[in-house]
Parts: sequence; structure tokens; C-alpha cells
Amino acid sequence: MHGPSQQREETRSPLTRERVIAAALSIADRKGVTAVTMRQVAKILRVEAMSLYHHVSSKDAILDGMVDRVFGEIGLPPPTEDWKQALHTCYVSAREALARHPWAVGLMDSRRNPGSATLRHHDAVIGCLRLAGFSIPMAGHGIAVLDSYLYGFAVQEQALPFNTPKELEDVAESIFSIEVVGQYPHLAELASKHVLRPGYAFGDEFQIGLDLILEGLERLVFQAEVGT
Repeated sequence: MHGPSQQREETRSPLTRERVIAAALSIADRKGVTAVTMRQVAKILRVEAMSLYHHVSSKDAILDGMVDRVFGEIGLPPPTEDWKQALHTCYVSAREALARHPWAVGLMDSRRNPGSATLRHHDAVIGCLRLAGFSIPMAGHGIAVLDSYLYGFAVQEQALPFNTPKELEDVAESIFSIEVVGQYPHLAELASKHVLRPGYAFGDEFQIGLDLILEGLERLVFQAEVGT
């Protein structure tokens, strides 16, 4: 007759690479990527750390898999004649994925062994630009500026000293004394008439900037076509 521990062992899901990556992802989402160690991943999975090496070769391989999972959450540019709308949809999805996984911002394009979801994402974005009439160099320029904007915005958003409207009000109150308002009238005006208005969310600024970039890229393509 089996004891309780043996029964739990028998019903436990088999260890797989997918489970290892998922456990590491949950740790990073809660505590940051520096908290991801082979020991901590093994602890989450209730196995010995050495057993992980049957499924991943190293912590670096875990990071590769984690980044690929995040890329897999990003919607690819949908097939449409409107390439700007397709890329708008794709990059809004990318920002949302980075908001769910803040640790990933500095790792997204750092991996030497990118996974299939990573490669599929980049190929789809480049393909969208090429079908829109971008030359190969201009497609390279396009993806560079779009990714730089995405990652830069994500870093800035994560660094803000507030997450809720109440926290924003508290921060503004601590900064904008009467003396400060008098010294920096334009900053105070922006805060009072825009940032502190009901419904304001810094994340909403992303789509405005994204559209400006896409319109600028469209002008570059047009100029290239007419030879100016």
C-alpha cells in the first residue's frame, strides 16, 4: 500500500522544459529576474536542482526560454493592407506584455540563442515593413526606431514613482509647493491641466508616440518612392 508521499509523487506532473520555464517566469514576475536561480526554480517545482539539467542546460538556457515566452505573448502584425495599423496593434501588444513582465525589458534582444517565438516576431515585423514598400535598409531603420521607442517607454513607465491616481496626487503634492509653481510655471501647468486631470494614465501616451513614429516612417517611404 502506498503512503501519502508516494501517492503525491505518482500524481505529480512530469518535469518538462516547459514547466521549468513557467516556474522561472513566475519567480521573475514576482521578485525580478535576479531571483531566478536553479535552486529557486527547483524549489517551486519540488524537485532537486540537479534534475533541472535533464531539461535545461543552464540558467542561461532558462533565460532564453523566458524571453521567448514573452515574445510569444506579443501579437504578430495581423494580415492587413494597412501596415501602420498592423504595427500599431503589434507594438501595443508588446507594451502590454512588458507591463506584465517588467523584468524582460533589458533582456528582450540580448539573447544569443533566440527561440522560435522571438525569431517569428522579428521576421513578421520586418515582413510587414517590406510588404509596405520599405527597402531592406529602411526596414532595418524602422524596426530599430520602433523597438527603441518600445523599450525606452517601458523603462520610463516602470521608473515612475506612482502606480495609482492617488499615488500620483501624493507625488505632485510633495513636488509642487507654491515656490516650485512660481519657479517652474510650465511644468506646473502641465501637471495641473493634463497629468492630474481625471482619467490620466501615463501608459496612454504610448499610442500617441507610436502613431507619430509610424507616420514619420510612412513619410520616409513616400520620399524614397518619389526620389526626394
